[in-house]
Formats: sequence, C-alpha cells, structure tokens
Amino acid sequence: MDKARMWSGVEQGRLRLADFLDGLRPEDWERESLCEGWRVRDVAAHLAGNARFGVKDWLREAVRARGNFNRMVLESGKRLGAELPAEIVASLREHAASRQVPPAPGAGPDSTIMDVLTHTQDIALVFGHQAEIPPEDAVAGLGSLWKLRFPFNPRKQLAGVRMVAEDADWAVGEGPEISGPASAFLLLLTNRPAAYEQLKGQGLELARKKQAA
Repeated sequence: MDKARMWSGVEQGRLRLADFLDGLRPEDWERESLCEGWRVRDVAAHLAGNARFGVKDWLREAVRARGNFNRMVLESGKRLGAELPAEIVASLREHAASRQVPPAPGAGPDSTIMDVLTHTQDIALVFGHQAEIPPEDAVAGLGSLWKLRFPFNPRKQLAGVRMVAEDADWAVGEGPEISGPASAFLLLLTNRPAAYEQLKGQGLELARKKQAA
C-alpha cells in the first residue's frame, strides 16, 4: 500500500472513531480501556493530540516526562483526556486528514495507521463492539509493528510461531500457526490479551506463554 492510501486509511479511521465516540454516554468516557492505565477518554484524546501535535508540542511533552518515552505518552494522554468529550471528538474530526507524526525514528503513515486502528479497538471492544477495520489498513499497520524494537518487539517476543491473516495477504514467522482477522494481530503484536478471543490455532498457547513471560 502506498503512502497516500495509508494516509487515507488514517483519515477514515479517525472519522469512524469520532462517529463511534459520538454515541457514548458521559459515563462511558470514564471506563477503563484495553490500553492499560488509560480511560476511554484518554485513548481518544491521545489520538486527537497525535493528529494536531507538531514538533514543538512533542518536545514540550518530552521535557515534562524528563525524556522517558513511556511516561511521555501516558501522561500526555491523561492530560489531554481532561478535555470535554465534545472537544475531543471535534478535534478528531477537524484533524482527521492531518499528516503530523511524532519526531521519532520510523514514524510515518504506517505507524500512524497502526496507532489509530489499535487504539480504536482498545475503545470499541470495551463496549462489545467490533470496530470496522479494513483488512488492508490493518496489514499496513502490521508492517509497521513487525519492524519495531521498542516499545514492542514482536519479532523477538513471538519468535517460534507463524501468524496468518485469514482476510488479507499477510503472514509472518515460522512454527505452529495462529490464524484470524488481520485486525486481531494488531492486538496480539501489541500485547493486548483481547487478541486471544479472536485468534485460533496450535500456536496460540505458545504465544500466550511467551507474552506472559
């Protein structure tokens, strides 16, 4: 998939999430998401912030977090999560077509589409909703994840299993097989236990043990 198509997927993903968020009740925004340490409002605000943040914004957040990447992401999400739900939704829509990326090595449309689609599931699955995720968009995000060494390292953590998407042309690894929708592998490669409910195969138990170690 070329970069223009990835950015289109990012835009559509943000707009779909904004539509879903519009239907939530006030109390729903306070629920814990599948992303550890973040409420629904924090995850949504993180995505809205990523769409509008420039280099100066990220530098400010890095200084606040004293250079600690995980702390920067977590604390900036919670800080932005203090915004009103209507403001978060409006920001997602206003900046849906944004091509801003964090000043990090390898950041681009593939890492952005991965972030949007993974966090969309962090929110939607809490409410028993299976988010609409085009398989080809999920594959673009998986390509970004498979190259990562930080904060996830799926090549190392899931070594010894073969992962095959049933709805897209994507397969990686060697060993006992795990199969399922491409969107579920976004969850698996980012250590979300919710992935196991959507996947199957002889390699699944081995993957569980590796990720629990």
